Amino acid sequence: MAITDWPPEHRPRERLLAGGAAQLSDAELLAVLLRCGRRGRSAVECSAQLLARFGGLRPLLAAPGGIAMNESGLGPASWAMLQAALELGRRNLRSVLRERDALASPGSVRAFLSAWLRDREIEIFAGLFLDSQNRLIAAEELFRGTLTQTSVYPREVLRRALELNSAAVIVAHNHPSGVAEPSAADRLLTASLKSALGQLDIPVLDHLIVGAERCFSFAEAGIL
Repeated sequence: MAITDWPPEHRPRERLLAGGAAQLSDAELLAVLLRCGRRGRSAVECSAQLLARFGGLRPLLAAPGGIAMNESGLGPASWAMLQAALELGRRNLRSVLRERDALASPGSVRAFLSAWLRDREIEIFAGLFLDSQNRLIAAEELFRGTLTQTSVYPREVLRRALELNSAAVIVAHNHPSGVAEPSAADRLLTASLKSALGQLDIPVLDHLIVGAERCFSFAEAGIL
């Protein structure tokens, strides 16, 4: 049965408009966004099957476009819409950091970094460059690595901080393994970055490691 044949109080779009998006299931939200119904199956049923095929929402959103677009019900237009929605979410989180003290909003920093780095297939080293009030000037991908490591050059991080007239820096990288625990190399890198930027009085406020389920904070662990 098509969604248009459902009672209005059961239709995902009408429920969203009446009570907000939070009350909808993942399948219902996808149905509102993608409108991917087919003959004999509603958009909600198609969305639920798509989620089941990928193993949930996160694997679907993290899937490479070529793989996802080969799946039934998800063509180039739908994939583009999903990617646009994801990027809007990231930009909204970034705008929060531009308006607030990053140290006073650790949850916002974690949410932004998780949305940006969590499901990447290779290691990405990124920098959040802050002004004198710890508000975000720029968030940039600085180095790319492999599945297990990234070559990071503290001098280049310092150079970029000076170019942006940054007063402080937060650095971050992801662990594609999903385990958000610092390695010995991560600890050495953190010390090198702190030393290099400290020579010009640019503090490294934190180094976060983004894993599958959480972010590890060097500052919170007391090892910065």
